[in-house]
Amino acid sequence: MLPSQASKLDKLKTLLRGYKKIAIAFSGGVDSTFLLKVAQEELQNGALALTIQSPTVTEDDLKDVKSFLKNNTINYKIIQMNQLEKADFRHNSANRCYYCKAMEFSEMSKEAQRQGIHWLAAGINLDDKGDFRPGMRALKEIGVVSPLKEAGMTKADIRFFSKMYHLPTWNKPASACLASRVQYGEQITEEKLKKISEAEHVLKELNIRNLRVRYHHGNIARIEVAPEERQIFFDAEVMDRVAEQFRKIGFAYTTLDLQGYRRGSLNENLDNKTKIKVSMNSHV
Repeated sequence: MLPSQASKLDKLKTLLRGYKKIAIAFSGGVDSTFLLKVAQEELQNGALALTIQSPTVTEDDLKDVKSFLKNNTINYKIIQMNQLEKADFRHNSANRCYYCKAMEFSEMSKEAQRQGIHWLAAGINLDDKGDFRPGMRALKEIGVVSPLKEAGMTKADIRFFSKMYHLPTWNKPASACLASRVQYGEQITEEKLKKISEAEHVLKELNIRNLRVRYHHGNIARIEVAPEERQIFFDAEVMDRVAEQFRKIGFAYTTLDLQGYRRGSLNENLDNKTKIKVSMNSHV
């Protein structure tokens, strides 16, 4: 471990001890798993994991959450929620993430307060500040803290420490809510989210690690896989099998994005003016 990394880890532990009690928004991803593990070690029963279970969460992610909680004997609460009940979310404007995070973190904050905990933390790291993420504003408004970011930790740091702590998520691919796969302006429904989840499971069975299935107007599935994994589709049998399985799931057309997977690709068609407006105003 480099001295700079040791300093970051010490700072994170100091920050967490300062809270005395803290609730962690736990998604089962790399960042929140590491944050929860350190919080449990530093605060024991003073750490509480809060997880949202909703149509926007994949079954695979929820399984990872439950497995980790069971294996590490952590205090937790799973909160049932359906963001589809809110019209602002269903309409899927460029500000969808704001409405989603406002709902999720408001409920988690209320649950933490009910259990006598005044601090709610998210697994935000230093690398997250450069992405278009309107949901960040919701977290700021609710008063969510970001210990990983405050400690100066990057994604690479967190993966390094996760491996050091023997966490199963140390090399887990990045994940995101299923709604982030739906093209802006396309109404979000539970049926569409279910189709996306089932389609991504088909690709995972091909041992593809980094992937997204994007839902576009016209009931079109656009597959994104990591650039180095695109060669898996240079096989007629694989293409035929995937096309057939996606058809059975309910997609009218299936396409492969030739550029490969990149984070937030649906944001690429948003102009800077829209991004600025969304970042400043929730009513877009």
